[in-house]
Amino acid sequence: MSERGAETEPGARPDPRRRTPRTDVVLGDPRLQAATDRLGRARVKGAVAEALGRVRDGALDPDDVVDHVVAALPASASSLRSVINATGVVVHTNLGRAPLSSAAVDAVVTAAGHTDVELDLLTGRRGPRGRGALAALAAAVPDAGAVHVVNNGAAALALTACALGAGREVVVARGELVEIGDGFRIPELLESVGVRLHEVGTTNRVHPADYEAAIGARTAFVLKVHPSNFRVEGFTSSVPVEGLAALGVPVVADIGSGLLAPHPRLPDEPDAASTLRAGASVVTASGDKLLGGPQCGLVLGDATLVGQVRRFPLARAMRVDKLTLAALEATLAGPVPPVTAALEQRQDDLLRRARRIAEALDPGLAEAVESAGAVGGGGAPGLALPSAAVALPPLLADGLRTGVPPVMGYVTDGRLLLDLLTVPESRDADLVDAVRRATHPGRG
Repeated sequence: MSERGAETEPGARPDPRRRTPRTDVVLGDPRLQAATDRLGRARVKGAVAEALGRVRDGALDPDDVVDHVVAALPASASSLRSVINATGVVVHTNLGRAPLSSAAVDAVVTAAGHTDVELDLLTGRRGPRGRGALAALAAAVPDAGAVHVVNNGAAALALTACALGAGREVVVARGELVEIGDGFRIPELLESVGVRLHEVGTTNRVHPADYEAAIGARTAFVLKVHPSNFRVEGFTSSVPVEGLAALGVPVVADIGSGLLAPHPRLPDEPDAASTLRAGASVVTASGDKLLGGPQCGLVLGDATLVGQVRRFPLARAMRVDKLTLAALEATLAGPVPPVTAALEQRQDDLLRRARRIAEALDPGLAEAVESAGAVGGGGAPGLALPSAAVALPPLLADGLRTGVPPVMGYVTDGRLLLDLLTVPESRDADLVDAVRRATHPGRG
């Protein structure tokens, strides 16, 4: 070997690392153009640098650099992945709650560019922000004298409490001081905005007299909170909105799930229209649960009180963006959203789909069975929704969950169930392909 050490001895095999391409040469390869457009040059350059490092370490052939980079790069600039929800839980918090309708998705895409969100195109002057979404919401809840939208359900309640009750007392039943998820609790949320809570009743029982005794000169309003994710049964009593409305002070009702009108499959779930008719001054709710729209919070009710909430300084910090406004309007004014469609599914139709899917798979692998879905997202706790599922061996759960696309089912009684209540019929073929890949991982 020569002194320089880099030269090859006569008869020795050439070191393939000598053919390591330059970064700019790899980046200029046409096969990477689509990835650069999709992910940006910096992301692709980082993947190229990683691949060239592997070449220098002798772990990758120089001729395979571009193919390695293409395979290593993600399909999207976002880490979020589309998941087939086969859990039977219609509003699944871990899967992003309500899936948007195709109309809402189209509206979001349109709103992603420059839009007239705060511009009157006829006059060329500034216009009211989100006028279309607010008009659609007002039309959907005609019992509301005014409407307002903030960035989530908890914000709707917190803003209302702060605007109407900061420095004053809010009367609330002890049994309604609930935890709303991720460790956040209604009493702590309200106290954080300067409200003093006056608790009445016991965990399981509260009476009109308890409220009457608590109301005084410092009372801002009475709060009625719909308990989510649980039910209290047995020796219980509560005061309905009608009874609270007779107390002579405003009533704020947090109905949580965002159901705007009564639904025949959810007889015990409070809705905005009925709650306002019963005498509530203000109703607060989420937009990404039973309404089936984007994450947002709704404030509905008396025009004077909602106006006070809308003009309160903190409202600016809770303002929704143009994408939310677009999706909300399309949800309210467009076709039936997926959440509503799921609630209207018939078990017989779901069973027919389950049988077709099972028959398309390996003999003896799958079986169509009856199942029970759930509303989820705190809505209608304990209510079973008649459904149907494809039953599979439980060992397929991991492969389906980590596949492309990921499929989330659930294991019960020694079987993996793929519940079709939450799977659009248009995804049945995708479900079949996913099961086939999980069953035969070596094929393609």
